[in-house]
Amino acid sequence: MMKKMLALVSAMALSFGLATCAGAAQEDTTEAAALETVTIQSLNAAGEEEDMEVPYDPQRIAILDMACLDILDSLGLGDRVVGSASTSLEYLQDYVTDENIVNLGTIKEADMEAVMACEPDVIFIGGRLSSSYDALSEIAPVVYLSTDTEIGLVESVRKNASTIASMFGLESEVDGLMADFDARIAALAEFAEGKTAIVGMCTSGSFNVLGNDGRCSLIGNEIGFENIGVDSEIDTATHGNEASFEFIVDKNPDYIFVMDRDAAIGTDGAQLAQDIM
Repeated sequence: MMKKMLALVSAMALSFGLATCAGAAQEDTTEAAALETVTIQSLNAAGEEEDMEVPYDPQRIAILDMACLDILDSLGLGDRVVGSASTSLEYLQDYVTDENIVNLGTIKEADMEAVMACEPDVIFIGGRLSSSYDALSEIAPVVYLSTDTEIGLVESVRKNASTIASMFGLESEVDGLMADFDARIAALAEFAEGKTAIVGMCTSGSFNVLGNDGRCSLIGNEIGFENIGVDSEIDTATHGNEASFEFIVDKNPDYIFVMDRDAAIGTDGAQLAQDIM
């Protein structure tokens, strides 16, 4: 009798255990299925922000934007990059020289066949490739991120890093990545207080002044130098407005910040900003 009771209890326990395991397995399966995709905020072909469903934890990444590559690299996800646009940025050269990473063209002109051949789970682009958004979307989901002058460069970077991190379940890493960045901005802001500056770029042998509405907005907005190069109402977001050197002398700024556009985009035979200035 005792043996029969033990056998019955054992059978019931086993049955309960199997049921529990089955329930846990079903729960795990449901959870895994729920995490096959994740909804993020990304720009569409028209540059408008909208909800977008992308693969969760994608294993094969195609990069056509260096800011996104910088973030992915900082998050320790560089080994998932299967294709990358070429870049002259020294600290990202490993993605250019690695023979296992396919060359996908440039951030302005993607090699569509190469993008397709590397079979990405997701493609990251910037504004220069917005016209190719629809064509690239036929290959894989396209994540299109940009900076927003209304919230500022620093907050834009924080937002974009959070968006990318959420695709991999790494949201908790973003604060750590941004902490040193915030500290350096604070130190520069303390130094910049009460100081004037002209901000500009050298392009095609000329010096163009920039306002706080474009690619160098960090200097005037977040850091706080008083940008005296242009009227705040003038649009200088793209390549700025050409200025004479007499203008710079007349303004007499405490500092001049210069971006060498020709060196950045590899213009053949261009005069370096260092020589012009």
